[in-house]
Amino acid sequence: MASGFSLKDQLFNRDKVRYLADLFSAADTGFDAAAFEMQVMTDLPALELKQRITLIADVLADHLPASLPEAAPVLLRALPPPLDPSLKDDDFGDFIFAPLGDYVARHGLEDHRDLSLDLLEEITQRFSMEWAIRPFLNRWPAEVLARMERWAGHSSYHVRRLVSEGTRPRLPWGESVGLALADPLPLLDRLHADGARFVTRSVANHLNDIAKKDPDLVMDRLQHWQAAGAQSRKELDWITAHALRGLVKAGHPRAMKMLGYDPDLELRAEISLPRREVRIGDALELACVLAAAPGSAVLVDYVLHFQRPSGKTSAKVFKLKQARVTGDQLRLKKTHKLKGDATTFKLVPGLHRVELMVNGRVHAAAEFDLLPPA
Repeated sequence: MASGFSLKDQLFNRDKVRYLADLFSAADTGFDAAAFEMQVMTDLPALELKQRITLIADVLADHLPASLPEAAPVLLRALPPPLDPSLKDDDFGDFIFAPLGDYVARHGLEDHRDLSLDLLEEITQRFSMEWAIRPFLNRWPAEVLARMERWAGHSSYHVRRLVSEGTRPRLPWGESVGLALADPLPLLDRLHADGARFVTRSVANHLNDIAKKDPDLVMDRLQHWQAAGAQSRKELDWITAHALRGLVKAGHPRAMKMLGYDPDLELRAEISLPRREVRIGDALELACVLAAAPGSAVLVDYVLHFQRPSGKTSAKVFKLKQARVTGDQLRLKKTHKLKGDATTFKLVPGLHRVELMVNGRVHAAAEFDLLPPA
């Protein structure tokens, strides 16, 4: 795909639409692939990503039998083979199948719950149905959680991942769900011991979501899993670090201790800036010195306090180093590019502050002037 294409164009272009149309045409000789493609492409280019999903689902409904029970056999026959079940990690699959989940949710939510869940179980083995499952969790929470209890032992790791990813409290792009934070934890108790990183990464992301509202619930669960010993120590350590990443950025003392870093470590720290004036588009250079007892474990971050157009500041935490102090000092350097063309965060000239954070505590700081581009 051409590198200049937007994400929506790479995921939903004419070739992808034709591919989907051909799959349905092969599954049902009455399916008019050419008409489907023309109807979709008439409106597709002007739409945003989620609107494109809705459009394709709408057009699909025009070309399939009116009721979901009649359409379901065609949909199932149209699916390509499942993603390779022997892998341990994978991406979502092919995004062109996302509209199938939207179609199922709109045509089966009220009157065909169990059939819809059967379909989502199959489709998610071609593309993740984490967004499509959420309306069902809101409408039928007990029934869907019961189905997910079965899915947690499914032979396909894509179905197992759906259990964790679909119930996440803060799923990107996803409809919010009315589950209590603790409701999916019995499912995560099983999934954290999974042998597929695709699943355990989702579990860690799920816990990271929970930690934004209830840090102790997450850390209590991680300690419970450590005691249970169902997952390898190496993988559980990875899950723990990934699940606590938000708390680590916030300097949460208990999270630091769980990862082996003492927030009350006695140390001396210095931060220096070779240049106190830096232009937008250039790089900020940091030099840091830590002095602590030899062998001390340190997790070193730096915090940039950016000026905002409103006159307030916004802090962002960046990783610097995980290390042990050797000898009696640890010297670190970092070059941070101050990009002026970022689309998500615009730099504003003015006085800025950088802080050195060690094991969750700020130990040193310096200021610099950010100047307009040359």
